[in-house]
Amino acid sequence: MSKKLTAFFGSFTVFKGAAPELWLTFLIKFLIVAAFQISVVTLVRWLSSDLGMSDREAQGTVMAWAITMIVVTLLVGSLTDALGLRRTFFLGVWICLIARAVMALSPVKWVSVSVGLFLLAIGEALGTPVLVAATRKYSNTQQRSMAFSLIYVVMNLGFLAANYVYDWVRQGLGEYGYWTVPFFGWHITTYRTLFLVSWVIELLILPAIWFLRDGVNVTDEGVTITPREKYSTNSQPILIAGWEMIRQSASETAGFFVRLVKQAGFYQLLSFLLLIALIKIVFTQLYYVFPTWGVRELGPGAPVGRLLAINNWFIIFLVPIIGALTRRSPAYWMVVVGGCITAASVFFMALPPAWFAPIAHGWVGDWIGHFYLSLTGAVHPYYVMIAFFIIILSFGEAFYSPRVYEYAAAIAPKGQEASYGALSYIPSLGSKIFATMIAGNLLAKYCPEHGPRNSAMLWLMIALTATVAPVGLVAFQRFIRVQEAGRPDSDTKE
Repeated sequence: MSKKLTAFFGSFTVFKGAAPELWLTFLIKFLIVAAFQISVVTLVRWLSSDLGMSDREAQGTVMAWAITMIVVTLLVGSLTDALGLRRTFFLGVWICLIARAVMALSPVKWVSVSVGLFLLAIGEALGTPVLVAATRKYSNTQQRSMAFSLIYVVMNLGFLAANYVYDWVRQGLGEYGYWTVPFFGWHITTYRTLFLVSWVIELLILPAIWFLRDGVNVTDEGVTITPREKYSTNSQPILIAGWEMIRQSASETAGFFVRLVKQAGFYQLLSFLLLIALIKIVFTQLYYVFPTWGVRELGPGAPVGRLLAINNWFIIFLVPIIGALTRRSPAYWMVVVGGCITAASVFFMALPPAWFAPIAHGWVGDWIGHFYLSLTGAVHPYYVMIAFFIIILSFGEAFYSPRVYEYAAAIAPKGQEASYGALSYIPSLGSKIFATMIAGNLLAKYCPEHGPRNSAMLWLMIALTATVAPVGLVAFQRFIRVQEAGRPDSDTKE
C-alpha cells in the first residue's frame, strides 16, 4: 500500500523543472476558457432576447456558427504547424477582441451576427485548439498524462469563474436589464454586458502570450529552442512583404493538410472523434439548451451558472486524482468507461420530478437549494435532480474527456501535433452541430416558452443519443483504435 501511495503522490512531482511555457499555457487556457464560456452560455439567450430570434432561428444560427468553427479548426492545426504557436495565438486573440467588441456594442443586428459572431468563431478556432498542441509540445513523456489532466483542471477553473460571473451579472442587472457604459453613456443589455466582460478577459491573454518563447520544444532529453525560419521580405514594402508571408503560410498549410488526410491514422482518429461527439452532445446541451430550459422551468434569474459550476467543482478535484490513478491505462479504454458513466447520468433528468420531492424537502434539498444556491422558499425537485445529474456526469467526464485530447496527441506523428490537436476538438465542435440540429425542435416541442411542457422527453432524447457513443467505441474498437505512443497494447490495430 505504501508503494502505491508513493507512486500516487509521485505523479504530482513530474512537473518539477517543467518549462515556463507549460505554466504559461495553463494561464492562457484559463483566460481563453473563461472568456469563451461566458460567451457560449450567453449566446442563445442573446440571440433570442436581444435579437428577437425564435428557438429554431437561434439554434440554426448557432449551428452555422459551429460549422464555421469546425471548418476553421480543421485548417488551423496545419496553419499552426506552419506559423508556430505564438503567432497563431496572437492572431486568434486579436480577432476575438474585435468580434466581442462588435457583439457587445453594435446596435445593428446583421453586423452583430455576421461580423461579430462569425468572426468570433474564427478567432476561437485560432486559439483554443492550439492549446492541445502547446500542452504536448511543452511537456515530456513523463509529464504528458498529468499535463493533460492539469490543463483540464485549469479549463474547469475557467468554466467555474465564468459560470459565477454569468449569474452575478444576470442577478445584478436583472435577466432583461441594462448597464450604462462609463464615460460613453451607452446603455447595453445584460447579455451584451456579458460579452463586454468576456472582452476584458480576452484582453488579459495578450501579456501571457508575449512571454512565450518562439521555437521551444520539450523532449525527454530536455528543452530545445529552434528559431523558426523567418519569412523573407527582401526589403520589400510592408504590404507586399505581408502578402508574401500570407502566401508562404497558405502554401505550407495546404501541404500539411494534404499529408494529414493521406495518413491511415487520420481516418481512424476521425471515426473515434465523431463517436465522442455524441458524448459531448450532453455538454453542448448544457450550454445551448440548459440556460433557456432553466429559465423556463425554474423562472427568470434561476441560478443556472451555479448549477453548472457543480460540475467544475467536482472536475477540479476529480481529474488530478483519476488522472494519477489511471495514467498508465490506455486513453482509449478510459474514454469508454467515462462515456458509459456520462450517458447514464442524463437519464436522471428523464425521471419524474415527483420522485425527488421527498429529497428536495429534506436536508439534501435544503443544502443544495438554501445553502449552495441561496434560494428562498420551497426547493423545486428539479434542483435536486440537476445536482445528481451533474455530479454523476462529472465522474464520467473526469475519466474520459482529458484522455480524448491525450489520445489525439499521443498518436500524432512528430511535427503534426497541432494538426492532430486541432482534430481533437472535433467532438466539441461536432456536438454543436448535432445539438443545434435538434435543440431548437426539442425546446419548441417539449419546453416552449408558453404552453404545456414535457421536459422528461427532452432529456430522454439527449440520453439515448449519448448512449450510442460508448456502444460504438466498444463495438468498432478493432477498426478505429490506433497505437498510443509509449503505451504498448496488443489490442490496437496498427
